[in-house]
Amino acid sequence: MLLCLPYLPKLDFYSNKSSVPTKQTMAASTSPNFSTSLHKNTHKTKFPSSAGKNILHNKVGFSFSAPFSKSVSVKSIGTAKYDEVVVDEELDKIRRLQNGSDVRGVALEGEKGRKVDLTPPAVEAISQSFGEWVIKGLEKERGYPVENVRVSLGRDPRITGSKLSVAVFAGLARAGCMVFDMGLATTPACFMSTILSPFAYDASIMMTASHLPYTRNGLKFFTKRGGLTSTEVEEICDNAARKYANRMAKISTLLSVIPTKVDFMSTYAMHLREIIKERIDHPLYPDTPLQGFQIIVNAGNGSGGFFTWDVLDKLGADTFGSLHLNPDGMFPNHIPNPEDKTAMALTRAAVLEKSADLGIVFDTDVDRSGVVDNEGNPINGDKLIALMSAIVLREHPGTTIVTDARTSMALTRFITDRGGHHCLYRVGYRNVIDKGVQLNSDGVETHLMMETSGHGALKENHFLDDGAYMVVKIIIEMVRMKLAGSNEGIGSLIKDLEEPYESVELRINIVSEPRHAKAKGSEAIQTFRNYIEEGRLRGWELDSCGDCWVSEGCLVDTNDDPAPIDAQMYRAKVSNEKHGQHGWVHMRQSIHNPNIAVNLQSSVPGGCLSMARAFRDEFLKASGVYTFLDISQVDKFTENGSIA
Repeated sequence: MLLCLPYLPKLDFYSNKSSVPTKQTMAASTSPNFSTSLHKNTHKTKFPSSAGKNILHNKVGFSFSAPFSKSVSVKSIGTAKYDEVVVDEELDKIRRLQNGSDVRGVALEGEKGRKVDLTPPAVEAISQSFGEWVIKGLEKERGYPVENVRVSLGRDPRITGSKLSVAVFAGLARAGCMVFDMGLATTPACFMSTILSPFAYDASIMMTASHLPYTRNGLKFFTKRGGLTSTEVEEICDNAARKYANRMAKISTLLSVIPTKVDFMSTYAMHLREIIKERIDHPLYPDTPLQGFQIIVNAGNGSGGFFTWDVLDKLGADTFGSLHLNPDGMFPNHIPNPEDKTAMALTRAAVLEKSADLGIVFDTDVDRSGVVDNEGNPINGDKLIALMSAIVLREHPGTTIVTDARTSMALTRFITDRGGHHCLYRVGYRNVIDKGVQLNSDGVETHLMMETSGHGALKENHFLDDGAYMVVKIIIEMVRMKLAGSNEGIGSLIKDLEEPYESVELRINIVSEPRHAKAKGSEAIQTFRNYIEEGRLRGWELDSCGDCWVSEGCLVDTNDDPAPIDAQMYRAKVSNEKHGQHGWVHMRQSIHNPNIAVNLQSSVPGGCLSMARAFRDEFLKASGVYTFLDISQVDKFTENGSIA
């Protein structure tokens, strides 16, 4: 028979409207640590067993509960087909939260066209699945059942952090884990909490959405091995999706285990201070080796303020004039991002005003950084990779350096001129780091892995992308140069790095429903590859660095243990008779949003414009993929030579 379910109004039983932080109520939510007990945070929201469900009876005589969703029609005398429809929708909700090796979503209303999807029940389901995954892994590793598995949680100052932290603790407790609340923390500190004594937790979660708007939030996962891979996070999200779909993950009103509050950040800061003191080994000021140096820190109102008062100040540095150190989850001054022009401009102005030796810009959770030298020159992107390469190659001559495939041809020359090897690889910081780990395990010495976004990891630091540790390396080199009699400043190490003549990034939105966007994006990018291989774009060839087993646009591993591909992308080098090889085009699928990024770089004037026109006319339009893509930004650039 045909059973038609009536339209049911959509209600959210998991949110407490009176406690959802908004722009007007954010003052009560920005404390670095829990200022309210977990019981106070949870007792106001109740979930009666029948709430949110409409009990439907059919003529056969049984009843079933239908979660409020939307009008559904099924042909069934039972619940199987109905459940299948609802379960598929619920599974997709969790799976779409996966963002490569992270989980990210909208946690607060306020974004046009975006609904809240990172809800407390979703977070609890994911956290429970992570806890179970950790326990299962430890039991497999040790060969016997484990108890008292310890997991820590840190968070950035986002205004949804307190509410979602309760969900994390509830999920971990439900999985059987002991939970520890680090309060305001950084992403690298969360990993280090699994390493440094006396903490040495079995696993850790960082709640952050990096540089994304205050409405977003997310989760990053760590074990003692490091950050989880995309494949591992996919497994966790799949398990969480089933819990969520089965309504197993209503946010707990009472926690069976109250988290233990810990001050790990002081231990982490001391760890960084000891590294600086030991490696500088100052002949006059062994305990305050930064005495006489003025350093400006711009924390962007994120989690990075600790580096000023707990690291630099205690080592003798003058940090007067530093910017936006107080944590504020609304990020009122600028996006906390070392790639942000406003962040770099404000830091540059402060460095010049104070005649400082160095300026530092952190992103929200301090896994990325950028710097400004003593002459006010911003150092990020390729310049930061070049600076770190120069430092690392002094310590480890001949080492391989892995970057994403958006770096310039000039950077490759910079690295090779200093005796290093440059491996270009997939965009995505986790991809770049994992490639370095793989190269080392295969006997290829690789000490630096770095993405143009500022994510950088070192072999000596557990392959951890740590913006604070990168700055520590730069500060150590700066002091060593001064002790050796140089007054040139850190920027002198990259004075011979050539900059590309032109560089452009274009965005192409995918015109599709969200659930189909990934498939459509992959289709467009695979068509791009086919067009190049078939010679339809004259002078275009899939690129590879030639120094390793990465081929097909620096994407595909041809070794015996290829890494899985999390997002499609290809890089093509472009040549013509007049200039020879003069540029490249990189087309990649975003893992954050339903769009495609196209990066173009040229060493000759007008090169980006000519490549963009060929890309549009001889690929996008000729292949027909433009029919499901919004290429308006490409059109604007090809017609005006600018997207401004």
